[in-house]
Amino acid sequence: MIRLYHGSNMKIEAPDLVHSKPFKDFGSGFYLSPDKQQAWDMAFQKVSQTKEGKAEVTEFLFDESVMSSEQLKVLSFPDYCDEWALFVLANRDKRAMHPIHDYDIVYGPIADDGVTYQLRRYEGGVISLSRLVEELKYAKGITFQYFFGTERALQQLKKL
Repeated sequence: MIRLYHGSNMKIEAPDLVHSKPFKDFGSGFYLSPDKQQAWDMAFQKVSQTKEGKAEVTEFLFDESVMSSEQLKVLSFPDYCDEWALFVLANRDKRAMHPIHDYDIVYGPIADDGVTYQLRRYEGGVISLSRLVEELKYAKGITFQYFFGTERALQQLKKL
């Protein structure tokens, strides 16, 4: 079991997909971090953006053995790579049909916030795919996120 953290501008009583925003790194879903400080950073960012609520971090337990079982459909990116960058861009592309995938859980690095700008540069042939990967790397260093995109996936989380 590992501890995962969700940063927001409110305490989360029960995770749900209703409040999920579209066009995020791995699509519309519930995002968590194994890094508590990262979750706090996201919580403060959310308060700053919305000007509502107060920074809150909700803690969950997750049995990560389901990541390698047949129980759920899982996609994992252990590091920045071309496939990760293309996946993030597809999820962030507002012109594409969404959702673009049917994974229950996706694990991988966080993309830098300049995704939309980088997408336009890549699609316009201004930068190569390898340059895109470099430019999407999170400015604060490699940090990972867990995406829970289905009710089946959310059932794997136990709130503390």
